[in-house]
Amino acid sequence: MLYGITAATSALFLAAVLATALRPLALRLGIVDRRWRRPLPLSGGVAVVLAVGVVAGVGQWTGTARLGDGVGRLLAGAVTVAVLGFVADVRRVKMRFLVGGTALAAACVVPYAETGPLAGALAVGWIVFVALGFKALDHADGLAGTVGVVTAFGVGICAAAEVMDGLAVLLSVLAAALTGFLMPNWPPARVGLGAGGALFGGFLLAAAAVTTQAGRGVGSGAGVLFALTAVVAADVLLVVLARRPLLRGGPDHLAHRLGRLGLTARGATVVLGVGASCGVLVAVLVHLGRVDGSGVLWVAAGALVVVLALLRIKPHSKPHSKPHIKPSSSRRSMNTQVRAQLRVRNG
Repeated sequence: MLYGITAATSALFLAAVLATALRPLALRLGIVDRRWRRPLPLSGGVAVVLAVGVVAGVGQWTGTARLGDGVGRLLAGAVTVAVLGFVADVRRVKMRFLVGGTALAAACVVPYAETGPLAGALAVGWIVFVALGFKALDHADGLAGTVGVVTAFGVGICAAAEVMDGLAVLLSVLAAALTGFLMPNWPPARVGLGAGGALFGGFLLAAAAVTTQAGRGVGSGAGVLFALTAVVAADVLLVVLARRPLLRGGPDHLAHRLGRLGLTARGATVVLGVGASCGVLVAVLVHLGRVDGSGVLWVAAGALVVVLALLRIKPHSKPHSKPHIKPSSSRRSMNTQVRAQLRVRNG
């Protein structure tokens, strides 16, 4: 218990310090994302990965908190996916390479002995879905970090209930690192998570959740997995229903639509964080046997109602406020053209 508190505190401060300290380097190297009119350095993902890796490595090396072979392999897979994401942050990487690399890493961490081959293959698909969905969730300041912290606590409780102490400690360290990252990432953000950090967090959370549900019934386990990541699933569903073609960028994610209702960036993050907390709470109660499995159906119904309601909001209508949310590529092009015309007129 004492080591867990110390490890979590160390990860929190290490992530916060690294995210801020690496910010000038990311700006100098041009590793940035552009949100509205400001470049956002993507130093947060590196900070989270380093914080989790260093704290977990120290615990393993000193013997105070050994992760075990399964958990160590899971962390190694998450780091591998993070490296792939960091490459995508620096240069353009096609989606099929991100999907293929994440699927290969997921196939190496699924506990097939407990799940069986068929359920194991479905688990690989679910890990890929959550990892890429978590990357897509990084469309607004503070959102991916907030949902990640809530989910990490929920999966950690499930791991502790299954007496998976090493996994529970690793998840507490991840939650603490994401909390430290949120300090400079809270709207308006000074650093971003990037594809590397988002894929790392999503992969680690999804793979850990699959590990906690291995050996349980396929139906009940799938329900708990869905409830743990209901916000991620809702965001992906909203984009799939709204976007044509699917791979086109656009302001049609959850936070974008909430911004059209007049919510600020902080307000949208808080609302979606509360939604994630509700889903995680139901998942934990179902896993512990305190609530019947039908409780997951209420989470699914609530998520579907929210998606259908937000789908009616026109994504390109004039927003009531200017949340710090990534704009579409068409908006950036339009702004560039306007500035060029003004320079010509004033020239």
